[in-house]
Amino acid sequence: MKNSEILELSKEELVARIAEEKAALNKLKFAHAVSAIENPLRIKTSRKLIARLNTALSALKNAEAKQAQEAAAEAQ
Repeated sequence: MKNSEILELSKEELVARIAEEKAALNKLKFAHAVSAIENPLRIKTSRKLIARLNTALSALKNAEAKQAQEAAAEAQ
């Protein structure tokens, strides 16, 4: 998933995608612990994708908080 695709996702979609990727990562880790998986770099790629999704989610949350603060400051 490209960064441009990640930035287009809404907050709810990001949360859902993070949950899906974490589940997939757990399956990969379990499969790798039981027997060697074909491409162990998939674990690394999955972790990085989860980190990028979390970063985009926190950026959205920070932007919302900043807008709320600005709106509160204008109201006063």
